[in-house]
Amino acid sequence: MAHTPSPADDVRFLGGLAYAAPIGFRPLLLDLYRPAAVADPAPALVVFVHGGGWVRGDRSMVSPSFAGWRPGPLARLAAEGFAVASVDYRLSGEARFPAQLEDVSAAVEWLAGRAEEYGFDAGRIVLWGESAGAHLAALLGLRSPGRRVRGVVDWYGPADLAALDVQVGAAGALTEDPLDTREARLLGAPVAEVPELARAASPISHVRAGAPPFLIAHGTADRAVPFRQSEALAAALAEAGVEVRLEAVDGAGHMWAGVADLTPLYDAVVAFAREVTGGL
Repeated sequence: MAHTPSPADDVRFLGGLAYAAPIGFRPLLLDLYRPAAVADPAPALVVFVHGGGWVRGDRSMVSPSFAGWRPGPLARLAAEGFAVASVDYRLSGEARFPAQLEDVSAAVEWLAGRAEEYGFDAGRIVLWGESAGAHLAALLGLRSPGRRVRGVVDWYGPADLAALDVQVGAAGALTEDPLDTREARLLGAPVAEVPELARAASPISHVRAGAPPFLIAHGTADRAVPFRQSEALAAALAEAGVEVRLEAVDGAGHMWAGVADLTPLYDAVVAFAREVTGGL
């Protein structure tokens, strides 16, 4: 169950805003953090997409490694002068891909339509996701036309589902069935049985010239989503002429396991968001 965050004193928190209601499904919600002080110009918007292997998780999650942060990283980001939205989306037990991508896209459109009401600049958006959420953020950033999305922060997200299925193998199975993987549940079938869908669901397949800048950070000891996933995506982006920075976190596991000090990782997100949105 989602918890109510404890934002900083200089941050306003609006929780449980319904941004969509797919037919036959529960309303989809997002939380919004805003600087308490009115800013001119209006702040840029960071949209955070949670992880959980597409099978679990909710908008209250960043990475479990940040559980001890008070206030949490999203509230801190708002205190830095950004508006921040954290979004729920349908999990793989509720709907198959591309429902998850459609939901995150709908959240961005809903936010863009209410930018004046909530006091942020919908023309300056940064997408930030971790793990499965980074996969969705990368997909949306690569597939979004125009200049609304100014940058993407990808924390250890899957980039090539077919390669991931091979790289992780049976170790990635959720049950005793070696074909019952997170990516299989997302797609509705084992990856090898739906290669075209797996390709369509892979950010690396959508790399294009003119895509927004990427900041990719990934632990070199990640066994859930191997570091090779981010290496391949970064190489493809660079080849297409897209500005990309790949931060290899030596010895770190998935969800930053083994990282003693998370501050540099967080600070890099703040610096990147400021740079790509022209923030102070």
